[in-house]
Amino acid sequence: MAQIVFHPSVEGAQHGAKSLADFLAYAKRSGAVGAQPSNFMVQADKGFKKAKDIKNAFEKEGLIIDGISAHCPFWVHTTALTGSPTIKPFTPADVAKQAPDKIEKWAEKYLLGLLDLAAELNIKIIPMFWGVAFGWELATGYPWGFWKSGDYDLIAEGKARFVKKTQKIRDHARSLGIYLAHEIHPGTAAMCASDFKLLLEACSGDKTLGVNADPSHCWEGETWETRFSAVADRIYACHVKNFVIRSGVPLRMMEPNWQKRAMQFVDIPSGDLNMTRYVELLVQAGYPQRYCSIMGTKTAPLIVEAESAYRDLDATSANGIAFVRDNLCFPLAAGSFEDGMGA
Repeated sequence: MAQIVFHPSVEGAQHGAKSLADFLAYAKRSGAVGAQPSNFMVQADKGFKKAKDIKNAFEKEGLIIDGISAHCPFWVHTTALTGSPTIKPFTPADVAKQAPDKIEKWAEKYLLGLLDLAAELNIKIIPMFWGVAFGWELATGYPWGFWKSGDYDLIAEGKARFVKKTQKIRDHARSLGIYLAHEIHPGTAAMCASDFKLLLEACSGDKTLGVNADPSHCWEGETWETRFSAVADRIYACHVKNFVIRSGVPLRMMEPNWQKRAMQFVDIPSGDLNMTRYVELLVQAGYPQRYCSIMGTKTAPLIVEAESAYRDLDATSANGIAFVRDNLCFPLAAGSFEDGMGA
């Protein structure tokens, strides 16, 4: 009998205006089988919601808990050192006014608490991304770098900084059996496959360092197939997302209006990427088998993170969930199509 190894799910960070209950109700209405709330959705007035209350909310809608999206607090933690204002939207107002080292300590404590909550919920895989641990000079990826001179080496310094600043979080995650799945992404601590391997080298191959596959961030020279084939054995999580590249428009121009940008996230069926080929690569990389083994589930989530500069957000995500359900959760071949020929 053909085996179905995926189920449709949806990421909650884009739907942050919704409460956990509202988000889960929306996910259920849209046809999702699981959901991945953001860290903000599991917060309480002080600290986090109780694990039993979160479980009850999922059980009420009959949904699977597909992790917690923790990109925002991880971004704060490893970007605070730069003093960047980009951490302010994800930091309490009173904390945001503090010195960078104080903000970093706050984020570290927050993340340790979030990992404890994840363990209570039996979540062993956390999708996230590390912030600008190497500094903004390297985050630009600009080829005219001057990244090393007589009295400094930004890459060597960044490696040492990353190891030191993430040690406590990595150690705690490892002690709980949790994998931290970095979304390889422009402007983060690992912007391509080779960058991620640099982090692994710096951290002596730390087994807790994983990858959250997302093909929509491969738009500057490295294809999604090249990237995820190179880190296949570290893929523990995934997002399903699509984009278009507008020809002749500069990719790096300072344009805040998404409708005018060269790279635009779009609804999943209409983008430049072939999502079926992407899911086939996830199978080849061993993602569904790895996820199910770690999480003790029968299927692995294909987590919709659809965004659009033109289409209503709820409509975009609902359309993405339907596309994943109808087109990407296909039964896997039990053997080669040649097997029955001539029988």
